[in-house]
Amino acid sequence: MTESDPRRRRDPSSISRARRYTPRGRTVREAAEGPEDNRARENGARDREAARRERNRTAKQHETDDLAALRRREAAARSRERRLRETGTIPPEPRTPRTQSKATTSRATGSVKSEPVRRTGTVRTSTTRRTGTVKPQRRGAPRRTGRAGGPAPVRPLPSLPRLGNPSRRLRMAAAFVMILLIVSGGRLVQLQITDSAAYAADALNQRLTTEPLPAERGSIMDRNGNRLAYSIEANYIAVDPAMVKSDPAQLAATLAQLLGRPASELEPLIATEQTPQGEDIRFVYLQRGVDLAIGDEIRELEDPGLIIGDDERRVVPGHDLAANVIGFTGGDEGEGLGGLEAAYDTWLSGTDGSVSYERSQTGQPIPGAFYREEEAVPGKGIQLTLDADLQFQVQKILEATVTEHDAEFGSAMVMEVGTGEMLAMASTPTYDAANPFEVDDTEAYRDYGTQATVDPGSIHKAIVFAAALEEGCIEADGTMAVEQSINKGGVWYEDGYQHGDAVLSLAGIIAQSSNVGTIQLADCIGKEKLYEYQLAFGLGAPTGVGVAGESSGILQEPENWSGTSEGSVPIGHEGTATIMQMAAVYATIANDGVWVQPTLVDHLLDAEGNVVEGTLDEDGNVVEGEEPEPETRQVISAETARNLQYLLQAPIAAETGTGRNAQLENYHLAGKTGTGSLVVDGEYAPGNVTSFVGFAPAEDPQYVVAVSVYVPGGGGGGSTTGEAFKEINEFALGYFGVRPATEPAPAFDIWG
Repeated sequence: MTESDPRRRRDPSSISRARRYTPRGRTVREAAEGPEDNRARENGARDREAARRERNRTAKQHETDDLAALRRREAAARSRERRLRETGTIPPEPRTPRTQSKATTSRATGSVKSEPVRRTGTVRTSTTRRTGTVKPQRRGAPRRTGRAGGPAPVRPLPSLPRLGNPSRRLRMAAAFVMILLIVSGGRLVQLQITDSAAYAADALNQRLTTEPLPAERGSIMDRNGNRLAYSIEANYIAVDPAMVKSDPAQLAATLAQLLGRPASELEPLIATEQTPQGEDIRFVYLQRGVDLAIGDEIRELEDPGLIIGDDERRVVPGHDLAANVIGFTGGDEGEGLGGLEAAYDTWLSGTDGSVSYERSQTGQPIPGAFYREEEAVPGKGIQLTLDADLQFQVQKILEATVTEHDAEFGSAMVMEVGTGEMLAMASTPTYDAANPFEVDDTEAYRDYGTQATVDPGSIHKAIVFAAALEEGCIEADGTMAVEQSINKGGVWYEDGYQHGDAVLSLAGIIAQSSNVGTIQLADCIGKEKLYEYQLAFGLGAPTGVGVAGESSGILQEPENWSGTSEGSVPIGHEGTATIMQMAAVYATIANDGVWVQPTLVDHLLDAEGNVVEGTLDEDGNVVEGEEPEPETRQVISAETARNLQYLLQAPIAAETGTGRNAQLENYHLAGKTGTGSLVVDGEYAPGNVTSFVGFAPAEDPQYVVAVSVYVPGGGGGGSTTGEAFKEINEFALGYFGVRPATEPAPAFDIWG
């Protein structure tokens, strides 16, 4: 306070004196004083009035400033509260109207105490309590501002928040936007420049689809050009799991009815989008070789994940005709799985092509987009030595024989003498090569002529007779004393025909299939020499006819012979062979002593059906050049062979011959019956393997016929297979136009 402040000079009695008025309107004090004093008082009054007005003006200015500051603080507080509510930091509070703020309330109920705003922006306000009744001030009286010692201090507002800084907020927003732009720009640079190639390649892979173009598989034809197996146009059904729109289970159920495949197998193929290694699956076969009509039905499902492409289907018009030799195809790639289809798979299958293109979400190719096609190289064909008509008759006769004698399996074949070409190769049981997987037992796939090894039995004796003639142990018209039985290694070997101790001719030994006479001839030859003849006739090794999985049989070396081997080996025991090997033995005798490798494949053909000169290597590639001649070797002399050709008529023509039921009118047949055994798991199985192998016509051999069946109930070679041997020869000789014999059958002197 200044010195001129009236409150300092106020006299406690001035109020009471000022209330004393004179009639003229002046106080007693004013009336008592002189004029000069009155002027001084008037001047003092004017000064006081001016000071009061100045104070009022200053107070109003302060009040105006305080009100503006208060409003700014309230606005800032509301702004902060709104931001806090938006961010969820504090729950929203009801806003107090500006007209009812604390400061306004204070002005309405009492004086406002305030202090200047601090630098931190916090202003605290308080309301002055009323301690008594507030009386209105007298007009013109100085306004009280507080206690007697000076004006009351202004307390800061306790709850008003700090005022925001717009410049700082603007700078922060600008920095945030700048950071966002930098990050976005960097990402754009990464996408469009740094990683653009990778993303473009990934997008292309998502659109790109590669489908195979299966190569047409080559045909298998018989010697006359009749197609035994070939391919026709069909469809394959595949799936791209990533493009499938239907429910996999429902789609699998629908396709199962059309493809004939269980839905439980189809659903995993449809639903699996990645391999266990995490690679995307974009193509997997559901079925191959589907009829075109079924492909059209599946196409009508309009699922973009299904792929219907051009394929082929293997057709076997003969169904079971030579099925065990031809084999069958299967698998996702349609590869050969058995027989010649497997042995010549590389040559027949060719090389698949492929087509790659971009397709849309609907599965349709995108016009003008990436497209690349690699053409397929069609497979090539093979022409067999088989004759389809002869094959049919041989197979028919064999099946009748097996059925009649309750045999478990059997095989029959016809070979051309001199060339070794196989004209017919039949096996039973067999299967339908057009539906190869509908079999009860996989043994039906087996070619018993080349894959079943048995004890050959007495058909092996022809090797002993040939060796005995060649080594001079006996003459063609010679005789020898033959006992009823002979002991070898503690085992007695007997003849089935009761003749006692007699002298038999060589023709008689052959006709009656004498075990004792054969063992005696083997003793003359010696086991080492006999082993050499066995090897020369082709035992102990595959013939190489061309059927996959051909067996070699078991041939005992002389050092491995036991005491009984000298009696068992000559008559066809203690060793195994295939009927194909035994047919080659008799073909050697019929071919004037020259062994010729059996042949099943006549020519290799290119895709257009032209003959390809050359042969195939182990990898299935053709080695160009002249076709190699079948392997041949001279085993016995031509004279020995011709003598044996004559003598082998005895089992059929002689009255005591074992093959009398094979006699054929108008033709002279030569051959030998046999009764062997089947070894299963190292032990002989019950029953017999009965065989009949020979050639015709006997005076000019052209065809070798071999028949063999396994009869669990037992039986003899002549009684079981003799009829089949005769019927096959009868059809073959008539089919190929062989002239009948003009001379009667020879008469043999059995006894010496």
